[in-house]
Amino acid sequence: MLALLPTTMEQLPATRVFPTLLCGILIFFVLEKLVLWRHCHTHDCEVHESSVVPVLVGDAFHNFVDGAVIGAAVLTSIPLGISTAFAVAAHEIPQEVGDFAILLHAGYSRTRALLLNAISAAASAAGAVAAFVAFDMVPRLLPYFLALAAASFLYVAMADLIPGLHRGRTDAGSLRQILLIAAGVGTTLML
Repeated sequence: MLALLPTTMEQLPATRVFPTLLCGILIFFVLEKLVLWRHCHTHDCEVHESSVVPVLVGDAFHNFVDGAVIGAAVLTSIPLGISTAFAVAAHEIPQEVGDFAILLHAGYSRTRALLLNAISAAASAAGAVAAFVAFDMVPRLLPYFLALAAASFLYVAMADLIPGLHRGRTDAGSLRQILLIAAGVGTTLML
């Protein structure tokens, strides 16, 4: 049924999806302003007390959304699904290692920390299933969902990654940054 309806980005005018992308960037900016978890740099502040539950719940929600994004990308095209899965894995692996370290630091055994991490990671499968069901029922929302997903990745790049690249002085590392950004753009264009 999905193949019969115009649900891919190519079949939908950019004039309808591009505003969704821009609104998504604005939404993520506002969300970060409203729910930004303030952190401190010492271990004797209220932020570090009982932070395990928010980490696990937040990670499960994050994994659910990642699974939904991968599922939506697969529905659009297999190559897009594969590249999306690689992109998600690239940011998910360091995050899961960090979550594992938080659980260990909170006093959990390695086995229990790994089990809790695996349970929160299983939410990605639920997200993929939810995307398949939701976009089978309302396929016309698929391009807008993908535009919001792209907006989230763009927002992270604009808010966190790019400012970090501008710290420090201009040297050989700057040339390496430019080459890597160009390689990323080239890879995107090839896909």
